[in-house]
Amino acid sequence: MTSATATVEGRTPGIGRGPTSLLPSLTGLRWVAAMLVFGFHAGTMRIMADPGPQAVMGKVFTLGLSGVQFFFILSGFVLVWSARPGASRRRFWRRRFAKIYPNHLVLWVLAMLAMLWFADPINPVAALENLFLVQAWDPRPGHFYSINNVSWSLSCEMFFYLCLPLVLPAVRRARPWMLWAVVIAVPLLILALWPGQVLVPEPDRWWFTQVFPLVRSLEFWMGVAAAELMLRGRWRGPRLPVASLIFVVTWVAAAQWIRAELWAALLSAAYVLVITAAADADVRGRWSPLRSRAMVWLGEVSFAFYLVHVFVIMTILRLTGDWGTGLSGWWGPLAVIGFLLLTLGLAALLHRYVEQPMMRRLAPAGPSRSDLPGGATRVAETGGPAADGLPRQRTPSGGTASVRSSKDSQPEVP
Repeated sequence: MTSATATVEGRTPGIGRGPTSLLPSLTGLRWVAAMLVFGFHAGTMRIMADPGPQAVMGKVFTLGLSGVQFFFILSGFVLVWSARPGASRRRFWRRRFAKIYPNHLVLWVLAMLAMLWFADPINPVAALENLFLVQAWDPRPGHFYSINNVSWSLSCEMFFYLCLPLVLPAVRRARPWMLWAVVIAVPLLILALWPGQVLVPEPDRWWFTQVFPLVRSLEFWMGVAAAELMLRGRWRGPRLPVASLIFVVTWVAAAQWIRAELWAALLSAAYVLVITAAADADVRGRWSPLRSRAMVWLGEVSFAFYLVHVFVIMTILRLTGDWGTGLSGWWGPLAVIGFLLLTLGLAALLHRYVEQPMMRRLAPAGPSRSDLPGGATRVAETGGPAADGLPRQRTPSGGTASVRSSKDSQPEVP
């Protein structure tokens, strides 16, 4: 079972950075989430015309849309785990804006140019909502999925970022049972959305359950509560191999035998187990395939990959005249692989020449640790602060090791 023990948050000069300082496995997990979404869209956007390959793709990635759920939980976890005390709310918001908005703006411009090229009608209200990332609040068809339609999730994230610095001090003061109540209640609340949606007008039900930022914030707060429990040493969960097995079994069982209205609730529980287990593996120095050099790089470009992939697939299929029909024979599967590689290459360029330079230019200068205000000083559940005043993890030998985080080592989550 995993556990973590947190002490007074702070930083003492001269304390070296050890192997527990990084959480690269969480960066690797970002790529897993991005691939789930890509696979889902590759199956639903009809790249392949033949029913056989199309059926295989659909069967494997039936639940791929839940990759966004994965991102939301991971986002809440990482931001609380890497919180740095003493930073202002404005500093946090500025850094989040610098992370998200430049990539979004580039894709917004490209999508608008593509719409002009194809002579698509442009709704100016929807376009402005999308530009300013408020489209997820508008339930009207053609608004929340407007322009680069995957950016609806960024609209939700911006709401999460706005709320978190305001709520975090209360999270820091919350009793452990309250945090556990959040973790346990979120899957139940997600499950309750299915009968609860009858209270919403029928045309708005998809928006309410799948897009509405208040509803989607449930997953974010689940990650927040799990991170706080781990920092206090109150989290109990399986190690990474068992957590990964639980995830795979849950995925297969849900896709094959479980009713669709139960999927999101079950997967939210499986995802939080994998996220906490991956973080614990990094802190304790245990083996994790998620922190290989390739997985970490893929995770670093996953935000750009997510923003680009639907635009690339749709634009090319429209240019070739295969939009809505797909490609026959082996051309279909080859096109899926080609779209994957092309999107990855474009994402790498976007990450290298837009995301990173804009983070350096727009994000506030200063310590590299996350700029989220840490709230009140917190004392270890085991009885008192450590000498260096840093969050600590118990090591396999029975001692403790400092947990440090940095901008480069912590997953930057959209």
